[in-house]
Amino acid sequence: MSRREIYMFGFRGFPRIQGGIETHAENLAPRVVELGRRVTVCMRSPYVTPDVPKVWQGVRVLRLWTLSNKYLETLLHSVVCAIVAMVRRPGLVHIHGIGPAIVTPLLRAVGLRVVVTHHGEDYNREKWGWAARMVLRTGEALGMRYASKRIAVSRSIGELITSKYGKPCEVVPNGVVFSDLPQQSEKVVEFGLEPGRYVLTVGRLVPEKRQLDLLRAFLAAELPGWKLAIVGKIDHQNEYADQLVREAAGHQNVVMAGFQTGDGLRQLYAHAALFVLPSSHEGLPIVLLEALSYGLHVLVSDIAPNLEVVTDPEHIFHVGDCEELGAKLSALTKTRLSEVEREAVRRESAMRYDWSDIALRTLDIYDDLLGRQQQGNLSHAGWAAGSPSSPYGTPANN
Repeated sequence: MSRREIYMFGFRGFPRIQGGIETHAENLAPRVVELGRRVTVCMRSPYVTPDVPKVWQGVRVLRLWTLSNKYLETLLHSVVCAIVAMVRRPGLVHIHGIGPAIVTPLLRAVGLRVVVTHHGEDYNREKWGWAARMVLRTGEALGMRYASKRIAVSRSIGELITSKYGKPCEVVPNGVVFSDLPQQSEKVVEFGLEPGRYVLTVGRLVPEKRQLDLLRAFLAAELPGWKLAIVGKIDHQNEYADQLVREAAGHQNVVMAGFQTGDGLRQLYAHAALFVLPSSHEGLPIVLLEALSYGLHVLVSDIAPNLEVVTDPEHIFHVGDCEELGAKLSALTKTRLSEVEREAVRRESAMRYDWSDIALRTLDIYDDLLGRQQQGNLSHAGWAAGSPSSPYGTPANN
């Protein structure tokens, strides 16, 4: 393997694999290739077929074995990826997530340069027991202490790394793909949804996403003529998802849309009236950034990553407070953004969360670590300061 090649792992796979880190890698890796670097990514065997193409959009793909197991899958795959990296000797290893980062000291011990991106405090996810939380905390500690370079996807994570581990860290956010609003609505019609008359949420069906809070608040709010569309699927069978399906059953104004991607997901975003993210845990939620890129009204829980994106108190509720959530659902479904306001939201999203800019910033980190001279001083004012015309408020500077 080339000494200038970037070797990435820590995600299930791509393209069109559900998950924030998966979306991040799917957008970042091809853009790094476009900037003239060779990139190899490692996919988890349960999520991609054996005949997966060896190259996708210029990115070299390795399908490496792991068990399909909620508790062992990530750890086993990370060890396999580390062994392969030790044999192939890439110029740089980029690990995504604190769980996979547990192998960082092993890679450093054999002389490899390692970048770790901290996508979120996964040990705070409600689905994990004490043993899994301990492994994740260990992964965070080893990754942050022993990485050659550290990246955080949000300011709150960057502050955590600096205060907890005393290590420098670059804040490079997640991004969105900005595109024209689709005019057709076949997918919306297929689900029995009326454009402009439904509330949308997107995410895996796991406890920390708290779709149950939204479902209960929506039903209690009794919004005539409105529907709730819940987009997402189960990665591993869990009681939370089963309960969500049970409580949604029988309500004609609730649509369980399953996992959506590509044009189907674009249609659902584009024709929604309101996007809601009720999560108790996020890194920097790509689904929220995507909703803003479509110029949607948004309503979010008051966790730190959400508050880096949305600052208007009318669009924020206390996490887990279904009564407040229901009241704000009622209020926001009675208001509409004007075309001018909607375009302002879209422009701000495009400026602050542009994948091309994010790839350039990541490449700066790679080149600095590989001893290459910086390719000029890039301006990143879009992430540091939001547009004052946005109806959601202006975020604090980095």
